[in-house]
Amino acid sequence: MEWKPGIASFLVPFVLLTVLGMRFYRPSDSLVSWILTVVWSLPVIGTLVGIQGALLIRRRARRAHEMVPPAPAEADFLIALVPTIGRHDTYPALERSVLSYVDHLPAFFPYMRVDVLTEEGCEAAEKIAELGRHPLVRVVTVPKAYATPGGTRFKARANHYSHELRIAEGEALEHVWVLHMDDDTGVGADTAASLAQFINRQRRAHPDEAKHMAQGILTYPRENAVSLFTWLADAVRPADDIARFRALTGTGTPAAGVHGELLVLRASIEATIGWDFGPKAIVEDAQLALTFCQRYPGRSDWFNGRCYGASPATTKDFVKQRERWAWGLVALCVNRTIPLRYRWFLAVCVATWVLGPLQHIGVVLTVCWLLGDMNTSPVLQGVILLWSLNFAYVIWTYWEGLRLNALVSRSGRRKWWEPVVVLALIPVFSVLEGLGGLRGFFKYARREENQFVVIAKPA
Repeated sequence: MEWKPGIASFLVPFVLLTVLGMRFYRPSDSLVSWILTVVWSLPVIGTLVGIQGALLIRRRARRAHEMVPPAPAEADFLIALVPTIGRHDTYPALERSVLSYVDHLPAFFPYMRVDVLTEEGCEAAEKIAELGRHPLVRVVTVPKAYATPGGTRFKARANHYSHELRIAEGEALEHVWVLHMDDDTGVGADTAASLAQFINRQRRAHPDEAKHMAQGILTYPRENAVSLFTWLADAVRPADDIARFRALTGTGTPAAGVHGELLVLRASIEATIGWDFGPKAIVEDAQLALTFCQRYPGRSDWFNGRCYGASPATTKDFVKQRERWAWGLVALCVNRTIPLRYRWFLAVCVATWVLGPLQHIGVVLTVCWLLGDMNTSPVLQGVILLWSLNFAYVIWTYWEGLRLNALVSRSGRRKWWEPVVVLALIPVFSVLEGLGGLRGFFKYARREENQFVVIAKPA
């Protein structure tokens, strides 16, 4: 399925916003102007990194004919690892995902296994055991009494148990790859082909240049959505994969973190890191990425493969999901066990996210109205270029993310009204994103007990 990020969806709003901003600029040195000059310019770091990622994909697309075509990875062993809390409401999505692995992965991975990782005594244990009857599926049960040396909890605890099991069984080897997936995220034939192409490329590479980790793209087919509203709101997520993650993870240093879906890692390398990040870890994937940055700089990559997930079923679940991410990421950004040079970029992105509600255009205009001064111009006219860059990038993320999600849907295209609606709703989506971020920050600031909230998974 040929695809590359568009340029017009960024350039058109950038030019329009720049022209309008310059046309209506009025000099101001008010307190509001100074604050806006800072907070509306702060995202430019992430914006420039994201633009770099998109341009790298376009360059790669032009060179696609030079790449070795996908072929079965006959010299490597793949373990698809699927942690699940094992509730009845999450089981339908788990079943859909596991069946997609056994349907599509064997064509390119003649040596593979699916490990379904669950908790002892979970609600859906009997149903999950039925999945284990498939010859390629193994159910791994984490005992209730199991504890990591560092007291890690939640999903990271289960991942660490699986990591220790692989070591004990002699599978922590260089030619063994662990494909980390979520229990609501499936794969297709295209996923298997892209993943095998990446793994075969590492086998051909010089040992000093071969990659140890790679991330693909998380997409959301329309058919997996329960709520059209949250599906449109989640257009931003695949855009992040083709922007920031492509730029950083794809050039060797995953300083923006990684997500737990379509993350492939050598078992031998995972064995040196593990998942025992302590009892406060609730964004274990991002912490793994920053730890990887320290130990294996330059050894991560990005591949143009897609997995297929589902957006939260309700707006409430959407905000809860973002709240957990922000809660964990704020803690990670101030974690001094990780050198500042590896977490500063993530810290800037998280700060921009957490400050979102306070810099929302609606809030800003309301404050200006209460102060009796509606001039929101920056203190310097040239700053308008930065603002235009940032706002145009936000528009691009939703436009291209929607395009990608529609492309992987059954129809393969956007409905005529969807781009209009998603652009019109960006102010609403930004409120929800910012609300989740701000709530997560407050939970961290109040030192609340960490919780790993698992939302219901649409089937």
